[in-house]
Amino acid sequence: MSEADLLLTGAHVRTLDPALPEATAVAVRDGLIAAVGDTEDIVREWSGPATERVDLTGSTLVPGLVDAHSHPVWGLEMATGTDLSGVRTLDELRAALRDSPRVDGWVVAWGLDHNVFAGRRIDRVLIEDELGGAPAFVRFYDGHSALASTTALKAAGITGPRTFAQRAEIVCDADGRPTGHLVEHAAMDLMLEAVPRPSFDERRTGLLALLSQMAATGLTGAHVMDLGHGDVPRLLASVEDEAVLPLRLRLAPWCMPGTDKDGLDELIALQSEAGRHWRVGGVKFFMDGTVEGGTAWLEHADCHGQGTDAFWPDPQAYSDAVRHLHTAGVGTATHAIGDAAVRHVLDTVESLGASGAGRHRIEHIETVPDDTIPRFAALGVAASMQPPHTAYTRGDHADEWSRRLGSDRASRAWRIRDLRDAGAVLALGSDWPIAHYDVRRVLAMAQAPEGAAGSRQGLTGLMALEGCTSHAARAAGEDAGRIAPGLRADLTALGVDPACAPADEIAEAPVRLTAVGGHITHRADGGGREPGPGPSVDVMR
Repeated sequence: MSEADLLLTGAHVRTLDPALPEATAVAVRDGLIAAVGDTEDIVREWSGPATERVDLTGSTLVPGLVDAHSHPVWGLEMATGTDLSGVRTLDELRAALRDSPRVDGWVVAWGLDHNVFAGRRIDRVLIEDELGGAPAFVRFYDGHSALASTTALKAAGITGPRTFAQRAEIVCDADGRPTGHLVEHAAMDLMLEAVPRPSFDERRTGLLALLSQMAATGLTGAHVMDLGHGDVPRLLASVEDEAVLPLRLRLAPWCMPGTDKDGLDELIALQSEAGRHWRVGGVKFFMDGTVEGGTAWLEHADCHGQGTDAFWPDPQAYSDAVRHLHTAGVGTATHAIGDAAVRHVLDTVESLGASGAGRHRIEHIETVPDDTIPRFAALGVAASMQPPHTAYTRGDHADEWSRRLGSDRASRAWRIRDLRDAGAVLALGSDWPIAHYDVRRVLAMAQAPEGAAGSRQGLTGLMALEGCTSHAARAAGEDAGRIAPGLRADLTALGVDPACAPADEIAEAPVRLTAVGGHITHRADGGGREPGPGPSVDVMR
C-alpha cells in the first residue's frame, strides 16, 4: 500500500484523459497525481495516517484552470489608483477624476474605455478643469495608451514629439504641443520616473493577495506575458521564501524593437530562471498595438487613415529575432491584433520550416480574413485569445473598435470558434488587468461571446474547458492540462460541470477547491478566500 498526501473523493472527475475520461477520486503524492479511479478503490489503496481527505461530493473536479494570457505582476502597477472601468461618459470621467483620492499629490487612474470620448480627439483639456492643478496619469483599459495632464507632462519632461525605436507617439497638436495622449509603451514609459509607483514590499504583498483572489475563482496557473521591470524573479523568490505561490506562473519577458544579438542572448539566458511554482518560459513580442488606439497593424487603413504601420518599424528584424530565439530552442508569443500583424507572424513561423510547429503562438487575433484561419493548424501555431475582450464591442458596430475597422472587418471579430473548428490549438485567457481575471467568466464568455463576435463564435462547454486546460498546456509546450498519474496535481473543483452547464451558471459557479502541486490554495469551507467582486488589488491604497 502507498500513502497519499491528499485524497479528493466523491467528485465527478472530468479528467480530459482519453485513457480514463471520468472517475470519482484522485490521489496526490509529492505534488503529483498518484492515482485516478473509483472512490472506494482509491481510499482503500492510498489512505494512510497522514493522508488528508477532502470530500467533494456534488462537485466536478477538472484539471487546474489556467489563464493563458495574464499580467499579474506588471498589472499590479498598471491597475493602481482609481478604477475607471465603470465610467461610460465624459461627464462621468470628469466627476471620477475630480473625486479621485490623491496619491502623493497625483491623480492616478486606470481602466478608461476609449468609447467615453465618443469620437472626440483625446486631449488633456477635456479633464484639466477637474484636477485643480494636480498632475494626472490616466491609463486606458487596453494598456497601450494613456492620458496625462499638463502638470504631469511637465513633471516627466515631455514638451513635444519624439522619435522612438518602436511604434509609439506623443500626440501633439498643430503647434507641436503635447495633447497628453501617449500612445504605446515607449511613450507611456516616459512617465514612469515621475508617477508615484508602489514599493517592492507593496508589490510583494499585493502580488500574494492578488494571486490568492485569482485562486479563489478556480485558477491554478497563468501564462504571464511580461517580466515586469527586471526585478520580478527576485520578487517571486521573495514570496516563495515565506509562502507557496497560489498560482503556477510561466513568464515571458518582452523583446522590443532594437534588441540586438546580445539582448536576444540575454533573453535566452533568462529561460533558466525558475522557482518552485514559477519559471521563465518563452519570449513575448509585439507586432502591433490596438485597434482603438490606431496602432493595430492592418492590411488597409482604419477610418482615420491609421493602422498601416507595424510595431517593429522593420518587420524583417522581428522575423530575424524570432529565428534567433527559435534556433536556441526558445518559443515565442506575439501580440498580433490586426490582420497584417497576424499574417506576418504566420509567415515568419512558416519560414522556420517544420521545426516551427508547436513552438510559437499568437496573442489576441482580433480580426482576420478567411484565408488566415486554416494556417494556424497547418503551421502548428497556437491561437491565444481572450473572450472577455468581446465585451468592449457592440453587436451593432457602434463602438470605437468597430467604427475604426468598418463593418466588414468588424464582422470578422474574435473568431474563436472558426479557429477551433479549423483544428487550431486554442488557449483562452483574460489579459488581466485589461479584463477581469475571473476564469469562470472566461469559460462563460467563450460559450457566449458578446459584442461584435456574436453567438456564432461561441464554443461548446467542453471546448471552453479545454481552452483553459489541455489547450493552454499545449500552447505552452507542456505535458499538463489532464488528470492522469504522473502529471502535476493542479486541480480545480467547481459546483457545476463546466463542460455541460449553461454559460450563466458557469459564471457564478461555486469554487469548491483549487490545488497547485497538491497544495490547496483555496477551499470553500474557509481554507481559502471566496471570490470577491473587486477587479484588482490596489497596492498603493
